[in-house]
Amino acid sequence: MDDQSAGQSDNRPDNYLVQLCLKGDRQSFRQLYRRHQQRVRSILYQLCGSSTLDDLVQEVFLRAWKGLPQFRQSAKFATWLYRITWNVASDQRQSFAQGRSRLQMITNMASVQHEGPDLMHLHYQDLVQRGLTHLSLEHRSVLVLHDLEEVPQKEVAEVLGIPVGTVKSRLFHARAAMRQFLEKEGVQP
Repeated sequence: MDDQSAGQSDNRPDNYLVQLCLKGDRQSFRQLYRRHQQRVRSILYQLCGSSTLDDLVQEVFLRAWKGLPQFRQSAKFATWLYRITWNVASDQRQSFAQGRSRLQMITNMASVQHEGPDLMHLHYQDLVQRGLTHLSLEHRSVLVLHDLEEVPQKEVAEVLGIPVGTVKSRLFHARAAMRQFLEKEGVQP
């Protein structure tokens, strides 16, 4: 694909690119990857951390590629992709639970080794990450998707397979728990 045709596909809707993928056009899937990989990466980072992030992103897009024939064209591609992302994160968290102590030790060692020039930004990220780990997966997922990734509540409901009212309720409780955690850490509202 040359630059000109690549530029044209930037404006094509996701569902049109999916149609091309189903006809065997791999470049269209590459375009979908470029369009959504950063957001998928961010969601996975917030839900699972950084230790296996590249592998998880790859797993999401592999599942998406294999699942394209089952994708309902009436649905939004991004919502479907975030559902796959959430499933991959859930699977990963189950793996984490099985080997938590070992992984926790590795994660702590990795975070100690990462020091950069913007300490306040890193401090804030660390606080948010630690706050997220105190939440249940249900509360964490809603907070990450809606508040951090700015996915509308209706789409969050579709991604997680729950009613919008449940999303609102979980958001309320997740925000309260996060606020309480941050206050304990000395952060003023």
